[in-house]
Amino acid sequence: MAPYHQEGGSTIYHANALEMLRSIPDQTVGAVITDPPYSSGGWSVSERTKAAPEHKYQSTGVIKPLSGFEGDNRDQRSHGYWQALWLGECLRATVAGGSCLVFTDWRQLPTTTDALQAGGWVWQGIVVWNKRTARPRSGGFAASCEYVVWGSKGPLRKDHEVYLPGLVTTATARDKSHLAEKPLSLLGVLVQVAPIGTVVLDPFMGSGSTLVAAVRAGRLAVGIELDEAYCAVAVRRLAQGVLELHESTTAVSEALSLDSAQQGAAS
Repeated sequence: MAPYHQEGGSTIYHANALEMLRSIPDQTVGAVITDPPYSSGGWSVSERTKAAPEHKYQSTGVIKPLSGFEGDNRDQRSHGYWQALWLGECLRATVAGGSCLVFTDWRQLPTTTDALQAGGWVWQGIVVWNKRTARPRSGGFAASCEYVVWGSKGPLRKDHEVYLPGLVTTATARDKSHLAEKPLSLLGVLVQVAPIGTVVLDPFMGSGSTLVAAVRAGRLAVGIELDEAYCAVAVRRLAQGVLELHESTTAVSEALSLDSAQQGAAS
């Protein structure tokens, strides 16, 4: 399939993720970093499987309403089976020792850790994203965190020595273009699992945040997205200028510094 866009170290495909992944050559990817649909939200099976994402994850009356996305209406069991399928294709395409990072929330965390291993990856741990602010929950604890399930293709590679925090504290993305958009400050930390010059693959690219973070960190980037409108958004974001690059780099440094201070205090 011809790319939707290819320029400056980034390649975008407008395609179904599972179908497109099958065409990626073996052992060409340095790391997989992706934020697939969670198929979560809501307190009942009906709310999670029938409600549209823009209704599940977005408050009514917001100033900038965002549109939904495909693939968020699976029940928990089919969500796990589906993830194992595309994670297996990602494994085939990744070099030995390469990493796979998959975003999830608290409800789908057990299913995602199972799917990662069913796809053939060695489960290495969980990275916690502390969003700093969250809606308070009466009688209990605020849902202030999301999670990144981390695995590797066999033993971790020995030629890329990097030490990254298991807890990243940074605010949610500002002025989002996608309902589930993750901040560049967070992704700028995560992309460091891939050596400079290698390919970072995001099969569920959305508005392109992973690609932006990867290219700016000196990695190559390949994104796959089913919604053509978001492909166009990602192309525009990849073309943005030096100011945003400076801001995102500063935010990454602040996130790493904050986590180092927190870990030092804890020890």
